[in-house]
Amino acid sequence: MKRKPVINLGVIGMGLSNMASTLALLKDAPDLRYRLRAVCSRRPEIVDQCVRQFGAEFGTTDYRELVERKDVDVVCVYSPDHLHADHCLAALAAGKHVVCTKPMVTSLADARKLVRLVRRTGRKFLVGQTMRFDRQFLMAKKMFDDGDLGNLIALESYYVHDMRPVFPFTPWRLNAPQDLMFGGCVHSIDVIRAFGGDVETVQANAIKGNLTKQYPMADNFFLNLKFKSGVIGRVSGLYGIVHPPTPMMQFGIYGTQGSLQAEFTDNEPGQVRVVLDKFPAKKPLVSVFEPERDLSAYGHGATVIRYMRHFQECLERDREPSPSVLDGAKSVAVGVAAWESVKTGKVIKAFNRF
Repeated sequence: MKRKPVINLGVIGMGLSNMASTLALLKDAPDLRYRLRAVCSRRPEIVDQCVRQFGAEFGTTDYRELVERKDVDVVCVYSPDHLHADHCLAALAAGKHVVCTKPMVTSLADARKLVRLVRRTGRKFLVGQTMRFDRQFLMAKKMFDDGDLGNLIALESYYVHDMRPVFPFTPWRLNAPQDLMFGGCVHSIDVIRAFGGDVETVQANAIKGNLTKQYPMADNFFLNLKFKSGVIGRVSGLYGIVHPPTPMMQFGIYGTQGSLQAEFTDNEPGQVRVVLDKFPAKKPLVSVFEPERDLSAYGHGATVIRYMRHFQECLERDREPSPSVLDGAKSVAVGVAAWESVKTGKVIKAFNRF
């Protein structure tokens, strides 16, 4: 039996607290054929350390050198949010497939550029939304796809995270600054889009928590959504708050035959709770998920392995990755509409004509 070829990776953005460190775990998944060939960081000392630690053959501080290498098949982008567009566009223009961590980009213009370039080049593009590859999401999606919950009525999702402990080891979030509508809310937007499809309208409110005085933007958001199907939804993204006594992330699916809630917190147990209308006693069926502990950033190593396995299958079988560049673009478009709603006080139509 002929061995399948190795898939060579180049990684842009190698901060040691970064999700890129999880790619070192790929060697522990025997069915994966990835090999880390090249790394890029703006800090030379990080480049040198990553070359030694991860066994890469090439390191650079210039992402353009990495994307042009002939021994790189896939470029993984884990750089700060505002640099994603430049890095992804350069990789695609060089003929590489791309995996980009969330948010894909932070503007509608850049989202449109990426969609056009993926279509023109025919390259594969995966948005690395870890929440879509958590076990809780996979269970919820199977139940939904199997029809256990019936027809959709409403969707909700929240992501709450006191950002004060995060700023010291990722100072770019203050200096750029990071736009938390995209760096945070896009997680929740993407998850409910996975069930509800295209969003038609957005109404949003925002406020600055002022817990981090030097952060210059609003960092707490409530979004009300209406999907093209008529389903209603809401998203909560609270980042300038004292961390509340709740899970970090949760989403709810409410259908004609059942209701489901799933919850996540980094490195802690999660749950899926379901009430099915076919059972007379309306008590929740509970599935508990123990944390998948590893040495990666935020404990997301197992989910990264899952999405890299999915990406490998898409490369082998010529399938569209999910979430795709179009999914990433439409989630960004909801965030753009939400900002416009915050500024104008109006209900805004979300852009979907990519």
